[in-house]
Amino acid sequence: MENFTAYNPTQLHFGKNVIEKLPDALQNTGKNILLISGQGSVKKYGYYDQVVQKLKEAGKNIIEFSGIKPNPVVNDAEKAVKLAQKNQVDAIVGLGGGSVIDTAKMVNMAYANNLPVWKIMKREVQPVKKIPLFVVLTLAATGTEMNGAAVLQNHRTQEKIGYFSPLMYPDVSFLDPTYTLSVPKNQTINGIIDLIAHSLEAFFSGGVAPLSDRFVAANILETFDYAPALLNDLKNYDLRARMMWTATIAENGTTMHGRATAGDWGTHSLAHHISLLWDTPHGQTLSVMFPAWMKAMHPKIESRLQQLGYLLTGKHIKPDETISIFEEFFDKIGAPIRFEQLGLNAQDKQKLLNLWLKNKPSGMNVTLDEKDYHKIISYL
Repeated sequence: MENFTAYNPTQLHFGKNVIEKLPDALQNTGKNILLISGQGSVKKYGYYDQVVQKLKEAGKNIIEFSGIKPNPVVNDAEKAVKLAQKNQVDAIVGLGGGSVIDTAKMVNMAYANNLPVWKIMKREVQPVKKIPLFVVLTLAATGTEMNGAAVLQNHRTQEKIGYFSPLMYPDVSFLDPTYTLSVPKNQTINGIIDLIAHSLEAFFSGGVAPLSDRFVAANILETFDYAPALLNDLKNYDLRARMMWTATIAENGTTMHGRATAGDWGTHSLAHHISLLWDTPHGQTLSVMFPAWMKAMHPKIESRLQQLGYLLTGKHIKPDETISIFEEFFDKIGAPIRFEQLGLNAQDKQKLLNLWLKNKPSGMNVTLDEKDYHKIISYL
């Protein structure tokens, strides 16, 4: 096991009506609050009104920025920074799913440090401070509510990349599973895929961390258990709560401790290019990409596939059988597992390959080269 520092400063309130705690959390912040939200569902289902009411109870002045897209773009973050500068905001509240919260994190970094958003993402400049950040989660998927990471895409440079900083952990996050009861089936499926993919990214890190491996397997098995029932009963609070917590656990550090790298993330890097090119939902890109990556990387990760299979089944199964577990599960819940199921064709595969060759995505543990790109493409 590698040396590690366990660090997670986010205070997380979980359960029904936790939004009642928002005014107390805001006691020591200034008056001007930038409220960042998505494209309308939070208003449609009343979550926006509840948050606004609590902000007003706390005596805050609300500056609103809405319209964040499911695959968040740097342009929106830049616009939100300008709004924050114009109104001299004292804190940020992100109300929504991962796209909204990731945007809120990068707006925080750019505004607090007076730095360009994309230069921060590209690590050309280094933020050194933040303003308070609060999160009200409405979609269980990314785990961004309890970590210091964010992902944005830039159509000008044809990139979709991630950024991490300890400064980006939310100060306080509010997770009420009730806020996810309105999430439609397709988005629920995408969230299930995303949290499983995050668990797998941790598993395929370098180093030896047996307990963290078991945490990964437990998180995946828990998801396998509740997912079919949830997709047949989308309004079930208890099942929604189970999903919300597994999504958080997958990306709050629990599955990472003792590893040589903080996840692999090669599969995410590859899949991001599909979203970048065709605005494909993030979850769907992962249900297609992860099995293809595992098949192509089989020689490099054979022992890890065997270990994962044992942790999931209690039996010594072949690596191919481990891969089949995930393909069969994704197919069972109605997720795409082939490139064509995304509505894309052979010409699109070539376009994707060309962008990989240009941007050279790779993993933090399992490195990728041009031969690997061609091999992965052949399994899509």
